[in-house]
Amino acid sequence: MPNHRSAVSGPGLPGAKTCRGHRGPRGLSNLWWQAAGVSIVKKGEAMKQETSRTGLTRRELLVAGTGAVAAIGLPTFAKASAPASTVAIERCRSYSDFRPKLAAAFDHIGGIEGLVRGKTVGLKLNLTGNPKNFPLTPDLPYRTDGETVANTVYLLARAGATRIRIIESFFPATEDLGLWARYGIDVNAVNNMGTKIEWENVQNLGKYKQYVRLKVPWGGYMYPAYYVNQAFVDCDVYASLSKLKNHWIAGVTMSMKNNFGDTPCSLYGGDCGANGNERPTKERGQVLHEGTTKAPAGVDAELHPDSPRDPGYRVPRILVDQVGIRPIDLAIVDGVETVRGGEGPWLPGGVERMSPGVIIAGRNPVCVDTVGMAVMSYDPKADRGSSPFVRGDNSLKLAEAVGIGTTDLNRIEVAGLSIKEAKIDFGPGAVGKTLRELRG
Repeated sequence: MPNHRSAVSGPGLPGAKTCRGHRGPRGLSNLWWQAAGVSIVKKGEAMKQETSRTGLTRRELLVAGTGAVAAIGLPTFAKASAPASTVAIERCRSYSDFRPKLAAAFDHIGGIEGLVRGKTVGLKLNLTGNPKNFPLTPDLPYRTDGETVANTVYLLARAGATRIRIIESFFPATEDLGLWARYGIDVNAVNNMGTKIEWENVQNLGKYKQYVRLKVPWGGYMYPAYYVNQAFVDCDVYASLSKLKNHWIAGVTMSMKNNFGDTPCSLYGGDCGANGNERPTKERGQVLHEGTTKAPAGVDAELHPDSPRDPGYRVPRILVDQVGIRPIDLAIVDGVETVRGGEGPWLPGGVERMSPGVIIAGRNPVCVDTVGMAVMSYDPKADRGSSPFVRGDNSLKLAEAVGIGTTDLNRIEVAGLSIKEAKIDFGPGAVGKTLRELRG
């Protein structure tokens, strides 16, 4: 049986709510959602989905393609109808200009008032790296910047959001406001933006009494469902505030990869144990990246336990599953100041500072990340083994294959700055060398 307060449902683990994914991103093909059997049910503040029966079986839905598509296991049912959505690029050389520049980006995509007015907005940050081991380093801006948090919250509040729930998972797994300040966030300033603010460390149950089980709408690449903190469903709108940078395994990390941190380490961390651990201290590597440790009893097992234990296979598929269960309604990518060569300074060869001087924003995370890749001078349709996918499969193509969004730049309207004007050379990706070393 589970330990204290553990409340996931399943064999021996009673008590969780079960939802079958969330409403899809703006423009997501109705055909795909109908085939997946997803309908929207309003209950309180959260938009939840339940599965209805259709004439399509899961086997029919996940029909494998041929050629290069089949080689990496991409279903093709919805590939042709993956939606396109406008993406804005704004020039922003300094965080002091972030507010007006982000406001301009929002205007380019049709504004956000209709999306957030009268709503609860979940805002997922990217605060990777435990500050105890990797203190705040202004010279390496690889985390969400405190100015971007304050200014994004301000614009959401001005647009009419009645509550903003700021979400991230970090250690220690406690609900201490002082922990957020370690990342350079002015908690007091954010709390005084004129709307209700809540801070949620989703590394465990937090203030809730049960987890929520969210089913992957298309059946899942790696797992059929995932358990998450209830904060992810207690919001009407979900926004991702991420960084423009490389990733050692995933190649790039922007709005979609930011969702990988939605899974609590209490259930998916290396010390989750057989019954879950509400005081986790280990990251997700053993369970999710490598698949060498099973999740606790009652948590959904892998769909294909005989699949590769290679993180380059697993991480891209899990992150797409994560976007499926908690779709991103608003994607904001901070490329004002960032790093290249990986996601943080713990990597071999380290990372180096970059100053792209851009903000990228849109309503569809695949379209936003596709434009972000082009700004980084990469081909969004690149396969594993090509830059920047040095060690892993292309998660954008995996997301496109299940109908989340297109990777075809010809179908994506880019507003504001052009890709050509915004483009900056990020080099070959996370290869353990600086650009100076690469250029000899």
